[in-house]
Amino acid sequence: MKYYRIVVFCTFLSSLFLVSSCSSELDFNQVNDAKLEPVFIANLSYFDVQPKDFFVNGQEQAIAFDAENFDVFRDKYFKSYLRKADFYFEVENTITRSFSLDIVLFDQNDQVLYIKTLAIPAYTGTTIRVTDTDIFENAKLDLLKRTTRLGFGIVKNAGTPLTVNSPGNLILRSTATVYLVIQ
Repeated sequence: MKYYRIVVFCTFLSSLFLVSSCSSELDFNQVNDAKLEPVFIANLSYFDVQPKDFFVNGQEQAIAFDAENFDVFRDKYFKSYLRKADFYFEVENTITRSFSLDIVLFDQNDQVLYIKTLAIPAYTGTTIRVTDTDIFENAKLDLLKRTTRLGFGIVKNAGTPLTVNSPGNLILRSTATVYLVIQ
């Protein structure tokens, strides 16, 4: 009998705790206040140019140019979420000639939107490495969002003539760090 009273008392006490437990109203509208800020890092472009690449039909050319499609911004959601982008460039030169590297952004009508020029000194026995970061935000970011093609122009500066068999190469590595805000 005593055991029965203890069980009834414990059951009553447990029920009392369950009934009077703390609770609050759930606010599912908090989801509307959610803010995601993902950051992505991706390869932007890479090339490895050798002196022979400056020759066409045996004739030395002063300029090498290539453009590639850059249709990252065709997605309207990605475009609207983009808040900032950092382009990092690293150029390594082992050719005994200095260069200028032009990085060119084009719109859908092939109009130039933006040009970034990097001076690349000539190789003198120690590998030349030039790095640069270009930050796109505000008005400059709007130019980037209109970009549909990305071009690279390499201009040989005055110096020792190159031959098809000249040693060395010019290597570009670049990455893009993209900052999004999704609300």
